Amino acid sequence: QVQLTESGGGSVHPGGSLRLSCVLSGDTLENWYMAWFRQGPGKERDFVSVISLYGGTILYADSVRGRFSISRDLAKNTLFLQMNSLKPEDTAVYFCAAGPKLQRASSYYSFWGQGTQVTVSS
Repeated sequence: QVQLTESGGGSVHPGGSLRLSCVLSGDTLENWYMAWFRQGPGKERDFVSVISLYGGTILYADSVRGRFSISRDLAKNTLFLQMNSLKPEDTAVYFCAAGPKLQRASSYYSFWGQGTQVTVSS
C-alpha cells in the first residue's frame, strides 16, 4: 500500500521561500506520476504541479509557473516542491498525490498525503 507523508510547511512573509517534501513508502517513486495540489480556506483542491514517471514532462498551474519548481530524489523516494516569491494567495494546505496518469484533475490520483499547511502573511 502506497503511503505519502508531506513535510516542510510553515509560515513565511511575502517574498519568502519554502521547500515541501513528500516521502513515498510502499512502492517506488518512478512507478507513479507525482503531483502537488493545494486547498485554500473555503476553496476547492487545486492543481499545482505534476512530474512524469521519468521526469521528462513537468506541468505547472499558471498561478505558480516561474515561482515553484517540482523535483524528485529517487534514491530517497522523495518528491519536492520548491516555492519561491511566495504570495499571500499561496496560503493553503498542500498535498502530494500519486496517480497512474499525467493529469491535472485530482480525481485521477489514487493516493494522497495528509497535507502540510503553508501560510504567507506579513
